[in-house]
Amino acid sequence: MSRLDEPRFFANPCVTLVGAGPGDPELLTLKAARALAEAQLVLYDALVSPEVLALCNPQAELVYVGKQSGHHHLSQEAIIELMIRRVREGRSVLRLKGGDPYIFGRGGEEAEALAKAGISFQTIPGISAAQAAAACAGIPLTHRDHAGAVVFATGHLRCSERDAALGDAQASHSVDLDWPMLARPHQTVVIYMGLGGLEIISAQLIAHGLSAQTPAALIAKASHADQRCLRASLLELPALARRSGVRSPALLVIGPVAALHEQLMPFMQAAPLHCTV
Repeated sequence: MSRLDEPRFFANPCVTLVGAGPGDPELLTLKAARALAEAQLVLYDALVSPEVLALCNPQAELVYVGKQSGHHHLSQEAIIELMIRRVREGRSVLRLKGGDPYIFGRGGEEAEALAKAGISFQTIPGISAAQAAAACAGIPLTHRDHAGAVVFATGHLRCSERDAALGDAQASHSVDLDWPMLARPHQTVVIYMGLGGLEIISAQLIAHGLSAQTPAALIAKASHADQRCLRASLLELPALARRSGVRSPALLVIGPVAALHEQLMPFMQAAPLHCTV
């Protein structure tokens, strides 16, 4: 019996956490594509592309539970409750997330909640946004001459508890990160959800010792036909992003490897349609 003839993913009620990758359906793993084709109930996030959703079983029930900046269709707690309830009703659930479930996808929180509820689950990893963005923009995340380490961080803006409670439109926001660690030399820093806090991130890294001329790149909609890559110094990138009107989802890459974009992109096949240097 070949692997393709093995028993179905959902023979017994369970949850399958699946990484949908960055958006290009050809970047799905074979295992993820097979799970989509077999699924009967799919809970999917905002960053899952229509092309990936098109690979779902035509008879599957598709439920949007997406979370976007400033607007959550369902809270994380409600999503977990929905998964647990459906499994206890005898349904198997495919939980579909952009990128990889365990890299800023809150898959770890969901897996932990399922385990506490005594519900079995499996995880199918996906190509992360960091991997896809770097590869599509001609930026190797590691390089023997430039970066011996890679750090992933989230640049999500936070406002004070007081401002949040008051719903203050003029709330002061901050990005709570380990700035001295991120400002170390000879590494690549990849910041997810960093577009809104780009000016803060740039200023803090420079204040903590990273050169203002450190190469940086902002990559939006990685692996999509309308992918964009903005390349500038760490100091100049926030102004370039404002002028360019780039929108989320976007990923920030900081470090010497970002400068390889100009060298490698001219020789890459199927280069992004919009690339600003």
